[in-house]
Amino acid sequence: MKKKPKLSKNVCKDVVLCRTTNRIVSNRTSELLLQQSVAFTKSFRRIPFFLRPRFHGASQYYVISISRSQYSQARRVLNLLEERDFNRLKLNLI
Repeated sequence: MKKKPKLSKNVCKDVVLCRTTNRIVSNRTSELLLQQSVAFTKSFRRIPFFLRPRFHGASQYYVISISRSQYSQARRVLNLLEERDFNRLKLNLI
């Protein structure tokens, strides 16, 4: 009987790179990641009505996730963003 090949621990393990409530910053970040050939997924999550004051009135926030193995490359790419856009991102550290 043949054994299945063992996969790396990091295969199919997506981690959240950053999140923001600003749609324009989210689009600029995803365009930059595409230009630098970094694979990512982008989604949004609704904010419940009673939690909106914590998010300064925003109704949703955008989440950009990447593969764990590309995290360091993606962080270097984020440093290429303009300072005003970079300041609006909430980065997750690993």
